[in-house]
Formats: sequence, C-alpha cells, structure tokens
Amino acid sequence: MPEKPTGRRTQRPSRSQRLPGRTVTFRYPPQSGLCDDEPALELLADGTLAVEGRLVAASNATLYCTVELDGQTAACVYKPVAGERPLWDFPLGTLAGREVAAYVVSRAAGWNLVPPTVMRDGPYGPGMCQLWIDADTGTDLVALSRSRDQPKLRDMAVFDAVVNNADRKIGHLLPIGGGRLYGCDHGVCFAEEYKLRTVLWQWRGQKLPGRAVTALGKLEQELASGSLAETLPSLLSASEVAATKERVDLLIEHRVHPYPPENWPAVPWPPVASSSFSLVSAASARPGSFWPRHCHSTVRSLYSSAKQTP
Repeated sequence: MPEKPTGRRTQRPSRSQRLPGRTVTFRYPPQSGLCDDEPALELLADGTLAVEGRLVAASNATLYCTVELDGQTAACVYKPVAGERPLWDFPLGTLAGREVAAYVVSRAAGWNLVPPTVMRDGPYGPGMCQLWIDADTGTDLVALSRSRDQPKLRDMAVFDAVVNNADRKIGHLLPIGGGRLYGCDHGVCFAEEYKLRTVLWQWRGQKLPGRAVTALGKLEQELASGSLAETLPSLLSASEVAATKERVDLLIEHRVHPYPPENWPAVPWPPVASSSFSLVSAASARPGSFWPRHCHSTVRSLYSSAKQTP
C-alpha cells in the first residue's frame, strides 16, 4: 500500500536542492506593502533566459531557468509551446497562452493569485515564462486545502471557477506566509465546457463573500471594455473569451460558489501531486529529451506562419 502523503510541498525543489546556477537577486513578492508586478514582467519579457535544469515529473516540458536584465537576476519557469503534449480536449499549442491568460485575469480582478507570467521566445521557441515563487515548504498543503477560513484560498476557489480550472491539485498551491497564496500550473483552463476540477469544493453552494462579488464586478468591466477585452483575444479563442464572460455573468447573477459538474470528475488525479518531482541538469534539457522532435518542428512552423500573417 502506498504511503499516505504528508501534505508537505515536495514536488518543487527547495532553494537548497536546486542545481548550481546564477545568484538570484530579484526578490518577489516583497515581504510587506503593495506588490508592483511591472518590474517582474519587464524582467521576464526582456531578460536573457538561461536554462538551468528541468522538472522531470511535469507532464509537459517544464524548465527551471534564470532570467537576467540590467544586473537583476530571477528564477523562473519556462514552458515551451513545443514541449506541450497533445490533449484530446485542448487544441495543440495553446497551453502556454492559457497560463498567461490566467495571470492577466487574476491581476485584473485584484486577486494577484498567479505569479507574473509572460509569453516570450526562448531557447526552445515561444512559450510561457513565469516567475518562480519560493513557497513555504513547512506548510501542510493538505490541511491548507481543506481550510474554510483562509480568505486567499477562497479567492482561489472563485478564481478557478472564473477560469474553469480543470486541474487544481493540492500541489498547485504556493503559500508564502502571512496568509499570502499563489497558484501555478494553469495550462488546462478556459475550456468552453464546464470542466471545473479542483480540491477546493468546501464552499460549494455557499454565498459568495462580498470581496468576491467586488472582484467579479471588476472582471465584468475589464472584459467589456478594459484591459482584458484587449488582451484575452490574443491568448484564447473568441468562443473561450465569450465563455469566460458568461461564467463571470453567472457568478454575479447567482452569487454562490458553483457545484461540482455532474458529468466530469470533480477532483483531479492525483489530488496531491507526486512527491518525486526532481530537477535534472540543463544538459538533459534539449528538444529530443522531452518531446518528439517532429512535434518541435511542427509547432515551430506554425509559430513562424502565425508571425508572418498580417
């Protein structure tokens, strides 16, 4: 019989477990005060990206990197589009865009639950680049995921309903102390059909708190004529953007947390991510080692064609 998971966050390497690389000088988020994402976004988008290693247990190519700009260096995760495995229910080559879309939605609502994330070109082609968050490895994630009195966790549940997150595992929660919380791995969000699959069902059917209604109101405005109206169409299909608007409208109309879907597994499997998540050297992070080379060339061709389209 397999051992019962402890709930400790072991799927990401701790600072001491990482491969030798550049010294990180850029700190995010600040220990106190408001968090300005613009410096982080500029660093991620314009900095020099260096692959330090690969997170081998990830289902898609996930590279641990450093990014450097004007003397500042940060740790980040780079997921090349060419490293995405085909899925039956999400179009090929769209997962990176969904990760970026999750970030811009979270930021527009004022939730700030997703680390700064951009789309950029990298050593293995275009992909998403997300700032690495050093989570509190002493937190029992199983206990956290079952909590009913954590405001940021409840924000996460509403956020997941908005983006239609099909993979909110316990290991995708990144607590950093002081009640602050981030989430990662949002590549299978924004499906048109209702596919919410999460470990955060403890508020199902309950009335939304006032802070959630306020955040949803912001999203409604941003989707109508604000930043999201301009940004999301470049990251999602028109029908997926329309479905996102509809989910926001439904949440505002009914003002309750959604119930699990009747024809879709309500909880991702495994609910606790594997404890065998390890980091290997950059020498193994080459195209042929984590995706078929024909897939790499195909997506490269698609990307080149898309860039040439007026």
